[in-house]
Amino acid sequence: MTDKENLHAFFHPETVAVVGASATPGKVGHTILANMIGAGYRGRLHPVNPKAEVIEGLPVVPSIADLPRGLDLAVVALPREIVLAALEELAARGCKSAIVVTAGFKEAGREGYRMEKEIAELCARTGMALLGPNCLGMINAAAGVNASFAAGQPGKGSIAFFSQSGALCVAILDWALGENVGFSKFVSLGNKAALDEADMLRYLNEDPETKVILGYIENVEHGETFLAQARAACLNKPVIMIKAGTTAAGAKAASSHTGAIAGADQAYTAAFHQAGVIRVNDVATLFNLAQAFSTQPLPKGPNLAVVTNSGGPGILTADAADRSRLTMAPLSTRTVQRLQEFLPSYAAFYNPVDIVGDADARRYRQALDVVADDPMVHSILVLLTPTAAVQIEETAEAVIHTARRSGKPVFACFMGRTRVRAARERLMAAGIPCYAFPEPAVKSIEAMYEFFLWKNRPAPQYAEVERNVTRARKVIDEHMRRREPEIVEFEAQEVLRAYGLPTPRTELARSSEEAVAAADGIGYPVVLKIASPHISHKSDVGGVAVNLGDADAVAGAFRDITARAQRMRQDAYIAGCLVQEMAPEGVKEVIIGFKRDEQFGPMLMFGLGGIYVEIMKDIAFKLAPLSRRDAVEIMREIKSYMLLKGLRGEPAVNFAALESIIATMSRMALDLPEVWEAEFNPVLVNDERALVADVRLTLHLRGL
Repeated sequence: MTDKENLHAFFHPETVAVVGASATPGKVGHTILANMIGAGYRGRLHPVNPKAEVIEGLPVVPSIADLPRGLDLAVVALPREIVLAALEELAARGCKSAIVVTAGFKEAGREGYRMEKEIAELCARTGMALLGPNCLGMINAAAGVNASFAAGQPGKGSIAFFSQSGALCVAILDWALGENVGFSKFVSLGNKAALDEADMLRYLNEDPETKVILGYIENVEHGETFLAQARAACLNKPVIMIKAGTTAAGAKAASSHTGAIAGADQAYTAAFHQAGVIRVNDVATLFNLAQAFSTQPLPKGPNLAVVTNSGGPGILTADAADRSRLTMAPLSTRTVQRLQEFLPSYAAFYNPVDIVGDADARRYRQALDVVADDPMVHSILVLLTPTAAVQIEETAEAVIHTARRSGKPVFACFMGRTRVRAARERLMAAGIPCYAFPEPAVKSIEAMYEFFLWKNRPAPQYAEVERNVTRARKVIDEHMRRREPEIVEFEAQEVLRAYGLPTPRTELARSSEEAVAAADGIGYPVVLKIASPHISHKSDVGGVAVNLGDADAVAGAFRDITARAQRMRQDAYIAGCLVQEMAPEGVKEVIIGFKRDEQFGPMLMFGLGGIYVEIMKDIAFKLAPLSRRDAVEIMREIKSYMLLKGLRGEPAVNFAALESIIATMSRMALDLPEVWEAEFNPVLVNDERALVADVRLTLHLRGL
């Protein structure tokens, strides 16, 4: 990662050079220089141009060699072919940081990719903090720095924003100017040859001017570093992100159910959730949340109180709260009695508190003060519809009064546009988020409550897993030596035993006689499964027979299964059949697996198992290592969790046994990096125990 001192010089430069400054309005080199001047930059600013003497009233430096040594920041707006040479010159003169706005690098093909790689190597070698290439630039309004070619000067604020998309930066800046939203930092990352999201998170986490961190990302190249910085930042301040470009169309083919289902989007969702990052899907929600987090304290509980002058919006709000993690606050008897003292008899005294359509600002203020005093109320949402009687701007002042008096988070929803515009502006200026409709308001409050819960979680604890890694590695190493990418059940059993995983009694039979002998030893009824390193999906070749109750049934099933498999898969080596004890009574089937994500490492999966996993796709994901809490959460996150918990008198499954298997797979994923995908499917579980009934491991063979 980039040196902290150079990052400070990047955001708070005392000396700045614009290399490629232009005297021609409209050119990028001119816009950057004009933006720096327009932002009120107070440091030393040096335009660099060999053909001009004065630009925008500033004396021009003819070349990089004529710049003072130890520059804090250089903004490079030069043709692609000479960017590297310019950076080498700047580095030689001790320049601490640079911004390359020039496009045409890795986004433009092989030659551009090569040039960008050389730039990245230069930065790694010299420690220069580099933004870009192919970026809009950077703005630090508080320091009077606008080292970008964006149009307009955003105001100061407490929201930091970074984005891979320069076009999105332009649009958001224009929107922010229209909405009077200020920023602490505004950064266009571009191609991320050096500075990336992790660098931004590290710096902004310690930035006293930033209360909320926003980001738009398309990919993360150093997943573990990103997660570490995201976790650290989320302990101090909210991090809210949009992740684009993760659809099923971009997923790679995979050999297991886990690999087929666990795509890039699931990995990012799991990574964000475990790091504490709040993920949103649209820009409107991004800034709704940013304004809420930057202006209001966090709710210390789920109880929301609603005060409204109209019943319909109050009902909509209650519905939205019911769909969220919030609850409508149960108002105390004392609160209801106080409301009855001044509200009309036809008002609604219970939450939502409907003070009816003829309410004036005084009635709003009285009701809000009473509701805010209730200790069961954790947050307040004020709804206003512009009736003929309502005093809109005076009501806004009443809301501001309550927010300042109570210290609780207060939000407003002034519905409409024209008549409420001035009041909404007054509320926003006073730090009260104001929404046009109830649903986004509830969504913002819910996000703040969830962040409060995340910040106050106890430290994670991890289960101890007893295992013999050396024993497991013998199986892995032998398959790596033979260049065999799959370890199917009859060979993978040794890995399960090395990790002490509970399995049904199983024996490999190479003939019908051995199968009968094994069944006699295990006890009837039994299951027979085809044993072949080349057959992953046994049911596809009719390779499973269940509930075999005697020796004749076992012998016949052995002959049928092996003959059918040999006929349908003539390329496969048939080792025989696995003879396995039948599942215990009342079992349910779940799947526990992992796939190694290229950015974030092993991603574990839990859901309903058997043949239905790809159809129902009721799956939850988390990244290894999983804490004890993570293991519990991944089970609770599936929609069919209540089926496992037990319905209509059924006993709950043994969740502790499942938790142990999940923890073991998490440990296995970390111990055995050659295993690219793993799948326990099904895991059979009832109220007494859980058994791994089938297993398949897929290896990553280097060089293939």
